[in-house]
Order: sequence, then C-alpha cells, then structure tokens
Amino acid sequence: MLEVTRSDDYSVIKNLFIEYSKIKGAEGCFVSFDKELADLKGFYKDGAILVGYEDSEPVGCIAIKRVDKKTCEAKRLFVRPEHRGEGYSRIILNAMIEQGRELGYEEVTFTTKPSVMQTAYELYKRMGFEELGNENGVVSMRMML
Repeated sequence: MLEVTRSDDYSVIKNLFIEYSKIKGAEGCFVSFDKELADLKGFYKDGAILVGYEDSEPVGCIAIKRVDKKTCEAKRLFVRPEHRGEGYSRIILNAMIEQGRELGYEEVTFTTKPSVMQTAYELYKRMGFEELGNENGVVSMRMML
C-alpha cells in the first residue's frame, strides 16, 4: 500500500526528480533544473514536496509550488516505471490536492506534455482537471481546490 507524506528528505527527492528528468521527451520540463535542485527548500517555499512510499521505499513524488496567495502549481508528478499501473499517480494527485487545500490555496495549475505523458494526461482529465490551453504540445491545466 502506498503512503504519501510531506517530505524534507532532499536526497530522496533529488533522486526521484533526477530519475524523472531522464524520461525521453520530458527534457523541456526541466528548465532551470540545476537551480531548483540546488535549493529545493527555497524553490518550494510556501509549498510542499510529497513522496509516496511502498514498504519504506520511495516510489513516486509530486511538488507544490506557490504561484501567488490563491494559486499553487503542481510539479514533478513521477512514479517509478516499475510501479506504474498500480493507481499510485491518482493517490499522489489526491494527496497533492488535499495538501494544497491545507496550505490555503484555492486553485492548482500545472502543465503536461500529452505526447510524452499520455496516460497521465488522460488521468488528469478523468480527475476533473480543466484544460486551459495547448501551446507547442504543452497543455496547461487547472483545478479549483
């Protein structure tokens, strides 16, 4: 069973983020990535990083970044390949939504590349995320919290 918790174990988080950054086709999602990795605590100030654990093993993550007082951005949703298809993305997304509410945000936004992450994109739509636009294959989505 997956347990998703807010984490400040930055070595685990960095490993998951780096593993995610190596997905073929996802390279454009990692602008200023070195700067982000160098200061995860500062980069996600007023937000949170959640890590999903199965039997004490980190298997996935998501981050919440403050945009403004009412809006946060979800970033870095990742589930290790060997754990895909087990429903973990939905569990992690639901934990992120709950954490966003607890932090006082009213809306969560994010971007995704359906050409690279089609399964995730379909999940977002099924969960009720609204598509705001598509620019060069990068889709912007949001959900009111």
